[in-house]
Amino acid sequence: MTGFIVTGTDTDVGKTIFAAALAGAMRGWYWKPVQAGLEEGTDAGSVGRLSGLPADYILPEAYRLTSACSPHRAAAIDGVTIDAARLALPLQRPLVVEGAGGALVPLGGDMLYADLFARWALPVIVVARTGLGTINHSLMTIEVLRARGCQVHGVAFVGAAVEDSEATIARLGQVRRLGRLPWLPELNADALAKAFTDGFDLGDFA
Repeated sequence: MTGFIVTGTDTDVGKTIFAAALAGAMRGWYWKPVQAGLEEGTDAGSVGRLSGLPADYILPEAYRLTSACSPHRAAAIDGVTIDAARLALPLQRPLVVEGAGGALVPLGGDMLYADLFARWALPVIVVARTGLGTINHSLMTIEVLRARGCQVHGVAFVGAAVEDSEATIARLGQVRRLGRLPWLPELNADALAKAFTDGFDLGDFA
């Protein structure tokens, strides 16, 4: 288990929750390179609470930006230029790296997250909701990643089971269907760990 990049088909699809579950199950390090938005807490803080990992397994962000918006805009508001050189992967392994929103989120200039994913050369997991619209968004994300030479490790679904959508994405996208996390009525580290164990095979991440 050297590590994975976790991206989403959109914002608020459960990417951070899945990243917390995966990092906890792997007993790996977690890194969110760019945090945009601080007022309501950070993704690293959420992963720290939900993963069950020691505090030092949650690596510090390269950039902490004030506004909860696209990183390129949040950086402009803060008067910061995001430098790709500061976004080199940490050395710790296994490593779970979480992007922001979807694969084509801009970081500034012409730099998109998908370009960084290709540079980092870790396999990418696409987190997709199971609700209406997910087939289109998932297949587009898979195509975007492959067009840049990224290895798509598979799709992790979040939400209520929708067999047809999940199977269709796996078939048309020619991608592994890794499993599904349900929305949990009580979200805590123990409940999330059990949901991951019930919904995924850790061997698929070896």
